[in-house]
Parts: sequence; structure tokens; C-alpha cells
Amino acid sequence: MTTTTASLFSRFHSSSASLNVKCELESPEKTLHFSPATRKHVVRSLKACRIRCSSNDPGSRHVFVSSRRNLVVMLSTVQLLSHLLPPSGKAADMYPVMKEEIRRVVTKGKAAGVLRLVFHDAGTFELDDNIGGINGSIVYELERPENAGLKRSLKVLEKAKVKVDEIQPVSWADMIAVAGSEAVSMCGGPTIPVVIGRLDSMKPDPEDKLPPESLNASGLKQCFQRKGFSTQELVALSGAHTIGSKGFGDPFTFDNAYYKILLQKPWSSTTSKMTSMVGLPSDHALVDDDECLRWVKEYAEDQDKFFRDFTNAYIKLVNSGAKWRTL
Repeated sequence: MTTTTASLFSRFHSSSASLNVKCELESPEKTLHFSPATRKHVVRSLKACRIRCSSNDPGSRHVFVSSRRNLVVMLSTVQLLSHLLPPSGKAADMYPVMKEEIRRVVTKGKAAGVLRLVFHDAGTFELDDNIGGINGSIVYELERPENAGLKRSLKVLEKAKVKVDEIQPVSWADMIAVAGSEAVSMCGGPTIPVVIGRLDSMKPDPEDKLPPESLNASGLKQCFQRKGFSTQELVALSGAHTIGSKGFGDPFTFDNAYYKILLQKPWSSTTSKMTSMVGLPSDHALVDDDECLRWVKEYAEDQDKFFRDFTNAYIKLVNSGAKWRTL
């Protein structure tokens, strides 16, 4: 018999013990042949091979799996478990690694684009249909008009993800959620804790779920309500526009300048073309609605309150519609 060791299972971890399992593929030499097309040795027939499994448990014995049906069942189980369990340690152990690698590639100049990734990935969530949300589907949606420019931000983040995946694979949903938090923090905003363990979608979310930039205040409130967010949370999350090229103060500083400038309504000026370009119609709408205006004034006067409310709303956003890894 020819024995080929395969790392089908690496390690299983639980709160009480750690189990190492090794699986070896055994097959007669006759069934192995070299394929010029793939330049690999392959097994010609599963009927003539078997898998021997052993563990580090002192009381365990070798277990042989030899039938075609049992082999298929076992390999399918391995593939399933590989998606449910981290290769080593806990998912939370990767959090500081993710933050470190993100900080290596995301600068203040790129922070706004990375934060926009979060809103466009998570913003497809709808309560009634329980669809969309933070699931990494943005990687399939980059050609949509509303996602113009996000391809660059994703490429930046991909550099960090490659490094993290070399240690332990993480989902795009987790990577995006953590990156957005780090983008806020590196620009002087609050430190936002992010729980990891989200699963990625394997297909794009439905279209036309993001709030259009042209919505008035009533339309914005209805849109955010469908996603489970209050008017206060809508106004707090809109403060993300304080960084970037929207014209709300220092583009690299996360502060409450967004609200202060909203109250000034610079876009109403007829003397300067530059001030008329500040913000989006959906930003302007916030100060034309009494309910929204209340929170705009509060955040303009109290940056600490803005930071607290933004933190809570961000955590809610990056958990919206998330599917979580389970054991």
C-alpha cells in the first residue's frame, strides 16, 4: 500500500480540550498515475483506496474508511467543517491581526473610501425580507453605478486580507467591518469594537436597496426605518461624511464638523461655486426636517455625544443581516 498523508483535519478546538486528527490516504501503487495535463499523481479508482484516521487521544484506535460512499460522506463533512471552524484558535484571536494589517495599507487619505465600503455592503439590508446586510457581497457588486470607485478601496483592503488569510482565513464581511472601524479611529474618531465571525455570501445582494443620494428627509427616514434604524441613527451615521471629499471640514479628520457646516447651509450661497458643491442632496435634506434637525444641532454642539451615538449605530450597521459562524 502507498500512504499519502493529507491534512484533511488540522485541529478541533473546544473550551475544554484540543483534538488533533490526522488522516492518511492509502491506495495500491497500481492506482496512482502521473497526469501530464496537471503534472500531479492522481488516484484512478476510489474502490481501491482507503483512509486511515488517527488522533492524539491515548485511548483512540485507527479508524479505516474504505467504501466509496463513506469516503464521499467523510470528505463532504470535512469540507463543511472547514467553513465552520477556524483552523486554529478562536476567531477573536484574529482581531488584533486584522487591525494591524489594515493599518499597514489604509491611510487617512483612503479612510473615506474604506468606510464607504461598509455602508454599501451593509446598506442592502431590509428587515421585512431579511435579505442583504453585511455579508461581503459587495465584491460581486462593484460594477453597479452606486458602487463606482469602490473597486480601488477593495483592492487596498485585499492587500491586508491576503496577509491575514495566510495566518487564518477571514471573511470579507469581517474584514470590511473591522476596516471601517479602523478608518474612523485613525482619523481621530471613536474606537469602535467589532465582533468577528461573519460569513460571506456567495452571490450579490438584490439591486436598488441602497438609499439614493437624491432622497429627501421623508424618503431617507422611510428607507432607514425599513433597515431597522431610527431617525437619530440615520443622522448619526450620516456623520461619516465628515471625512472624504464631501466638503465638510478637514477631509482627514473625523469630528462633528459635518453638523456644524450643515447648519450653515453653504450650498445655498450664490457667490461661491465651491460652497454650492458641499455635500449631497441627502445631506442637505437633514436640516430641512425638524426631526432630523434636532439631532444635527445636538451633534454640532456635543462631539462626544456624536461619537457615542455613531459608535452604537455603526455596531448595529455591521451586524445588520449578518450570518454568523457557528460550532
